[in-house]
Amino acid sequence: MNPKYPVYIPSLGRWESRLTSKALDRLGVPYRVAVEPKEYDNYNNVIHADKLLKLPDNFSEQGKGSIPVRNWVWEHSIKEGYDRHWLIDDNIVNFYRLNLNRRIPVGDGTIFKCAEDFTNRYENVAFSGLNNIAFAPDRNERILPYQTNTRIYSITLINNNVPYRWRGKFNEDTDLCLRAMKDGWCTIQFNAFLADKSTTMKMKGGNTDGVYGGGDQRRAFAESLAEQHPDVAKVVWKFNRWHHQVDYSLFKKNKLKKKAEGDYKIGVDNYGMKLVLVNA
Repeated sequence: MNPKYPVYIPSLGRWESRLTSKALDRLGVPYRVAVEPKEYDNYNNVIHADKLLKLPDNFSEQGKGSIPVRNWVWEHSIKEGYDRHWLIDDNIVNFYRLNLNRRIPVGDGTIFKCAEDFTNRYENVAFSGLNNIAFAPDRNERILPYQTNTRIYSITLINNNVPYRWRGKFNEDTDLCLRAMKDGWCTIQFNAFLADKSTTMKMKGGNTDGVYGGGDQRRAFAESLAEQHPDVAKVVWKFNRWHHQVDYSLFKKNKLKKKAEGDYKIGVDNYGMKLVLVNA
């Protein structure tokens, strides 16, 4: 199976590495890479034009990081008639399924379709997504298949109908999720489905220079979020560097609301496993 919703990869200066593109090609998952006009030919030399979207402007020159392209992609998916879209960072190495406490590389796009179907069981999910493999170690029986009402980042399934858009420059993923949860929306972070993300600061391109300035600005990142959300976020020093710390306990009251029974039904596959078939 493959995802029902379109998959977008905003990318800048990474036509040589193109990690996410290669990973999705291995899985046979359709996607499109959103690139700036000044870099289109570089990407087109290594990626077929059918998998490329040329942005209307060189957004990186606006000094707002990836925010303009993220919002452009959002509107693009709406114009194509979709209720949701996937937004995936361009530095994902591989994808996994967590099963029987082991992280197993997957061979196709089923995890995306399953994530979509689970998300579509509920009427009040703003964002869902795959967790980073680093936060779901092997042989840890305490890891749940998913958790609700936390920040979603890097591999995000976005509800096109929520009244928000990307903003700011730093920690935009956390900011977007916090705004939605404060209004009563829920988020779902899947641990059953995982991704291996390369460290941004160790890769050329992307936000390494335009946002991070080629250096460590972790305190500035943390302070920007604390200024946006002083009621739930603060700046802390731990692990020998500055971090933002968010109190997500305030959102425990946000409960997933199931859609009407006619919107989904339970089925059984050839292996006797239960499946949820969503009409959404």
